[in-house]
Amino acid sequence: MTEIKSHEFEGFLQKATQSYRIFVIYGPDRGLVSERAGMIAAKTGVSLSDPFSVIKLEASDLQKEPGRVLDEVNALGLFGGDRLIWIRGAANEKALIDSLQEIAANPPEGSFLVIEAGDLKKTSGLRKAAESARTVVAILCYADDARALNALIDAELAAENLRISPAARERLLESLGGDRIASRNEIRKLALYGRGLAIVEEEHVAEIIGDASAVSVDDAVDAILGGDTAAFTEAMRKIIASKTAVFLVLRGCLRQFQLLDVMRAEMDEKRLQPGQVMQTLGRHLHFRRKPVFEKALRNWTSPAIAREMNRLQAAILSTRKRQSLEDSIALQTLLSTTLQSGRKSGA
Repeated sequence: MTEIKSHEFEGFLQKATQSYRIFVIYGPDRGLVSERAGMIAAKTGVSLSDPFSVIKLEASDLQKEPGRVLDEVNALGLFGGDRLIWIRGAANEKALIDSLQEIAANPPEGSFLVIEAGDLKKTSGLRKAAESARTVVAILCYADDARALNALIDAELAAENLRISPAARERLLESLGGDRIASRNEIRKLALYGRGLAIVEEEHVAEIIGDASAVSVDDAVDAILGGDTAAFTEAMRKIIASKTAVFLVLRGCLRQFQLLDVMRAEMDEKRLQPGQVMQTLGRHLHFRRKPVFEKALRNWTSPAIAREMNRLQAAILSTRKRQSLEDSIALQTLLSTTLQSGRKSGA
């Protein structure tokens, strides 16, 4: 296996398809996974608008047709030339894992295989299949850190000949992260708003990105974690009435589940009680929110948290791709998470 780290990707991209035909792109940042898969696909030289050369599949569909990937990889192009088989939404589907192992052992000469997956644990069958094969490139996509977000801000604003003040940058950074596509779209929205300006100031960020009340968002997230549908409904009513973007609650919920994931892992590894973990990893939480987190730590297991994070990440990506349905997708997802929390707590 060839593993490409985040800082190596740009350099690798220039020569990616010269030596490799099989790519597994995965990680907690679904937007970055999707973006990098698209960049790899573009580098193959296969026309992405040609339905005879590009085959796009959902991993969940392969259970019904376990041999589909092998058939597509080994098929010849109708008009000659290379083909691209692009699989999305992969996790641990046995049919896909078996196919990947066979294809990796005998790499195709006339096809490229690109697989998009979520946050695969080290014990994941798909990740093991990729790591054990020298012919597969594994590209791990972590959520953007401050350095990556700053670079993204500079690149997007530079395209509009815009500069940004330090205060505005700091305010913008608070609204980004977790999903590359979501972050890029927020910056582009700001760049469009700032056309004709010499420099973007803090008030511009507040006007276009939104000055959501952190307290209101926290109230909604706490209701979700507590499984309190009545409190969730009331919190969302206030948020919508205040014109705060519902998407901010979706993103805030994901961040809290990411924190839960770290805390729960610490509990399981060191055999600690929720209260002990709260004293270390939860020190920064407001004292009124700590009981909610402590209860959630008791009710949510690590596998359940991982599944919920994947679902929230998928919802965030969907809101970016289908912005006209942003509120509906966010509300439906958040309500589902609230109901899940309620069932786990017996509420």
